Amino acid sequence: MTIASVGDIALARLASQHIARPAAARAAEVVARLGAVQAQDYLGALWAVGLRTPGATEPAIEQALAEREIVRTWPMRGTLHIVAAADARWMLELLASRVVSRSGARRRELGIDAAALAASAKVVAGALVGGRQLTRSALYEQLEQAGIATGGSRGLHILGYLAHERLICFGARAGKQPTFVLLEEWLPAAPALARDEALAMLALRYFTGHGPATVQDLTWWAGLTLGEARAAIGSVAGQLARATVGGQEYFFAPGLAAGAADPAEAFLLPPFDEFLVGYRDRSAMLDPAHTNLVTPGSNGIFNPIVVIGGRVLGTWKRAFAKKSVVLSFSAFAHFSAGQARAIEAAAERYAAFLGLPAEIQIEHE
Repeated sequence: MTIASVGDIALARLASQHIARPAAARAAEVVARLGAVQAQDYLGALWAVGLRTPGATEPAIEQALAEREIVRTWPMRGTLHIVAAADARWMLELLASRVVSRSGARRRELGIDAAALAASAKVVAGALVGGRQLTRSALYEQLEQAGIATGGSRGLHILGYLAHERLICFGARAGKQPTFVLLEEWLPAAPALARDEALAMLALRYFTGHGPATVQDLTWWAGLTLGEARAAIGSVAGQLARATVGGQEYFFAPGLAAGAADPAEAFLLPPFDEFLVGYRDRSAMLDPAHTNLVTPGSNGIFNPIVVIGGRVLGTWKRAFAKKSVVLSFSAFAHFSAGQARAIEAAAERYAAFLGLPAEIQIEHE
């Protein structure tokens, strides 16, 4: 089909991101197709992967993390993402150095010099070697015992540096607490990629899993320079389709069927979902007048969103009762009776993912 309008772009993104009619059988396939799934909100990230995986449950996505099919780490923009285990090394090698360089000034302000980082790496490696999994607080305790202060956000910056340097990543959760592991022990061996090859792979994954999207969108998502993004697109241009809408060139997977997204179907997306956060320009999905309702304040938080017809029409919240999940919805304007029915269907799907009955609260005409 032809991508000819902003509306086509929004519906096509629902299809390319496997939100509409998800087809991948396993979490690792979903994540590999998208390239990466933003994941600083842990439970939201589980749903981000689960809603794209037919029949998935929350425990099943956690199991995929525990079994090392997918991994949570910091591959780009200094932000947590879930990536396929086979992709973590080359993504970190390609993208992390710029983040490390950019955060150097803050480390210096905190008095974290090269000697402190080297000493921290030795302590952390010693604490985790042999397959051990430790929580953040347990690692802080190890560092403090070695005379390395972790207060005042020093610990966060030390562990962040070690993650970007490919020493550590997240392992399985211990109760409700995430644990850290040695990346080399946790992840399967994977061949290294030359830089040009890695850039080409990244661009192909992005436009296949996020398209239609622009070179500026890729630049934002991956933290690349415009020159790097253009070179990467040039190397895979023969494997992508393209369309021009509003004077802007968009790239996407050949054969992308925007018609696979039913304009009447509703989707409940978690905070920080790739459908919104994965693009520099989000206007195809979100009216700029409603931006402050999705991203209130200046703290970088994204609220969970209701999407119908490729457009963000409201937000939602969840709370837990004794034996159910309570889902409440707020429209930017109002939900019609038909939209409310579509939201109820989407809410039941989310409740099934959690394994709980749903109590649904929707105000509509």
